[in-house]
Amino acid sequence: MQIAVVDYGMGNLRSVVKAIEHVAPDGAHVMLTDAPEVILDSERVIFPGQGAAAQCMAALHERNLPSALREAAQTRPFLGICLGMQVLLEHSEENGGTDLLGCFPGQVRRFRPQSKALKVPQMGWNQLHQTQAHPLFDGIRQDAHFYFVHSYYSDPAEAHLQVASADYGLTYCAALADGYVFAIQAHPEKSAEDGLRLLANFTRWSGPH
Repeated sequence: MQIAVVDYGMGNLRSVVKAIEHVAPDGAHVMLTDAPEVILDSERVIFPGQGAAAQCMAALHERNLPSALREAAQTRPFLGICLGMQVLLEHSEENGGTDLLGCFPGQVRRFRPQSKALKVPQMGWNQLHQTQAHPLFDGIRQDAHFYFVHSYYSDPAEAHLQVASADYGLTYCAALADGYVFAIQAHPEKSAEDGLRLLANFTRWSGPH
């Protein structure tokens, strides 16, 4: 089994690769790649993300990755992490407005907390409240703590896409899933045992049946 971790030149991706290598089944091959053909030759795809939406989309276009990512998300198990979740929607408020991959209808909005006690970005541990059952949640207790770092949150237009929520001045979509896609705002590679369990579940999940 080949697992592609998408490399578009932004963020520290080694922690994601190391975490996947740690939990993947014996014989799995984890590849950090920016090649569309390698992504489409892989049985599973992980799209991690850090940084700003406009820079991310520019980097994806430079590498001719958008169409490969859209195809991968429709045809094989696909995991989006942090910014890798947000870019699956249509549009972000970030950078004065940025068009995204458009795999799902919805917007990415900036936190505007009313309380001065809530700083932006949200940085640290927060509870992940499962709103729908999903195979990637197997063995993860309700309201488990995951590690978050983000100033923007996903607001999918279709309620059924949300499988988990979190609270930070408002209740927002912290994970979405549909078909072969599972995407999470938190960083499972930084979320101790529960995060590693989610990644392990992904490496064994074959998608919808």
